[in-house]
Parts: sequence; structure tokens; C-alpha cells
Amino acid sequence: MPSPRIALVTCRPQPEYDRDLPVLARAVARAGADVHVVGWDDPDVDWAGFDLAVIRSTWDYSLRADAYVAWAERCGRLTRLANPAPVVRWNTDKRYLGELAAAGVPTVPTYYCPPGEKPDLPEADGEFVVKPTSGAGARYAARYRTEERDTALAQIARMHGEGYTAMVQPYMRRIDTTGERALVFLGGQYLHAIQKGAVLAPGTAYDADKIPHPDLRPWEATAAELDVAARALKAVPDAPELLYARVDLVDGPEGDPLVMEVELVEPNLFLATHPGSLPHVVEHILKAAV
Repeated sequence: MPSPRIALVTCRPQPEYDRDLPVLARAVARAGADVHVVGWDDPDVDWAGFDLAVIRSTWDYSLRADAYVAWAERCGRLTRLANPAPVVRWNTDKRYLGELAAAGVPTVPTYYCPPGEKPDLPEADGEFVVKPTSGAGARYAARYRTEERDTALAQIARMHGEGYTAMVQPYMRRIDTTGERALVFLGGQYLHAIQKGAVLAPGTAYDADKIPHPDLRPWEATAAELDVAARALKAVPDAPELLYARVDLVDGPEGDPLVMEVELVEPNLFLATHPGSLPHVVEHILKAAV
């Protein structure tokens, strides 16, 4: 039986800060696969020549979300794509948080403001966050105090001018002390978790570079976190077809876990933090290729 031909999909140039991809590529190759690390927008790639294409660090997708979704749909017609194109389409627009909330999943309250709509920013005291519905690495994300409304409005105006829908959320204050947790799932089963510090520092401009995973450390997920994550994944369309998933949680005002994001397109799996999980990821990739 010939070796399965597997594409690990990234962006061009391959991000230097993707610590997982080189390790994963070597491990999958050692397990007997013919592995190729390729860019999603490389016109010379023959997607039909692969048994499986696994989306990894395509971290520039939010700059060209429509083109990215079109690629996923085209690639999915030519080979097996993980995660599948319908999941990619659903997950690249964070308005899915509204769907999760409507399904009863505890989520961070979110208001959406598309281009052409007048923003309705919070009037009460307390901080809030503005970011695009299509974004990665905290790009175009910032936290504001009530007295900084004019700066927030200027950010939204710029985002609207570039075609982005803005989302506005209350800043979950507990993140400054308890951080954010990311729970990783493989084939629908919990794999491991990490904790990281707050990404958005007060006064940091929305268009400034940010560290997406500060103060990264292993984490033991609590029963409450696992329950909320499982409820979120159950509400995802086409959930049974997920090769991998990551559910990002923060503590609400009462300390209960809330979904901040569900990462199904190109999540960092934090294999450098949890090297013992690498064989499990390799095993699932090989099973998906046959």
C-alpha cells in the first residue's frame, strides 16, 4: 500500500513563530506518510494529488477571508480537507458566537456592527473590546474605557472602510488575574489545555502588533470548562467531521467559564507546550488520510 500523501497547509511565507509545524511534519513523515508543507494560496499546488490536506498555520486568512473560504471549498472538492470547507466558512466569521449563544452555550456577550450601521457603544462604566468578526492574532483588537469612545469609534470607522464588521464585547475583567484557557480536542475527544495571560493591555492601539499567547503554560481543565467546551462543540454544524478543535474560555463576572472563541480553522495546538500529545495528533492525521 502506498504511503498516504498529506499536505500540511500554512501561509506564505511560513510563519517563523509556528513552532508546531516543523515538529508535526517530521513526526508524520516518520510515521510513514509523504508529507508536504504548502501554502494555501500557492497556485502551483495540485490539491488533487493529496489524500488529505490538514489546515495548520494559515494565519493570514483574515486579510482575505472570501478568497480563503473559496480556496477551502475548491480544495475540499479535490481532496479531503480537515477541517471541512463548511466548517471553515462557518468559523471564519465570529458571528457564530451569536449562534452559540442562541443555542444556550455560555458565551461572552457580543454586539455586531456591520459597515453602514451606526455603532452603539456601551454607555455604562467599565471597559469594552472592539475587534473584527474576521481576525487572527488580536489584529485590529483593542480594549477601551468609556471615556475612550471617540478612539473606539475611529477604529470602527476604519474597519468599516476596509469592509470589516466590528464586534463589541464587555471586557471580562477576570482575565487579568485568571487568564484565558484554551482546550484542545482531537477527533471530538479532549486532548490538553493551556492557560495564557491577557492579550489586550490598556492603551495599546488596535493596529499595534500584539503577542497572541503571552505567559503560556499548561493547564488542567476543570469540569465546568470541559462542560462548556463540549456544549460549544456540540452546537457546531458538521461537528462530527472535526479533526481538531480548540475552545477558548474566559471567566465571566461570577467566575463561570464563557466561550470567547471556537477555533476550528487554523488553531495553534500548543504541541510545544504539550509534546506528549504529538503522537496522538499524528495518529489521527494518518487515520484521516485513509
